[in-house]
Amino acid sequence: MKKSLSIIHAEHRALAAMLNGLRQLVDGIAKGRIKPDFGLFRKMIAYIDKVPEKVHHPKEDQYLFARLRLRCPEAVPVIERLEAEHRIGDARIRALEAALEAYEQRGPAGFAGFQAAVVEYIDAEWRHMNAEEHEIFPLAERDLQADDWAAIDAAFLANDNPWSGPAGEYEQLFSKIVNIAPAPVGLGPG
Repeated sequence: MKKSLSIIHAEHRALAAMLNGLRQLVDGIAKGRIKPDFGLFRKMIAYIDKVPEKVHHPKEDQYLFARLRLRCPEAVPVIERLEAEHRIGDARIRALEAALEAYEQRGPAGFAGFQAAVVEYIDAEWRHMNAEEHEIFPLAERDLQADDWAAIDAAFLANDNPWSGPAGEYEQLFSKIVNIAPAPVGLGPG
């Protein structure tokens, strides 16, 4: 696998860990095992907003998708769908934040709306990541050339730690999430 595809895959794993943790917390609330921690939810949504939406997706659009679009007409419909999903990412995050705010204000009566928003967001992200890895990656490996990979690798190597952000600016946020989330999601009190 090419360096940049390995980095994208690692970034997907980082996002998947956060999404899995979010789902486990919501499931724990639904089953009455844990109480909601609205501050933790806000931090998790902030991480999802800052790292994938602001760092990861723009690089895919500007480098991987742009180069692949030129080399592989077959990939264009998938690229257009994925780029459209990237464009609505901010609105999807705002909807998740609004659902969390409604839950916090309404108490248990607002939980179902938050739970539905979380499930919808996570399911869409899984479909999105799977399309990239199972549809785009093979075409990129087949059709992109050495000069394409050099440019793409340079862009993605600028953020070689998907847990912390390009300049380490999200490392503290990720650490806070891990330290306050209850087990098995994090290291916090259960």
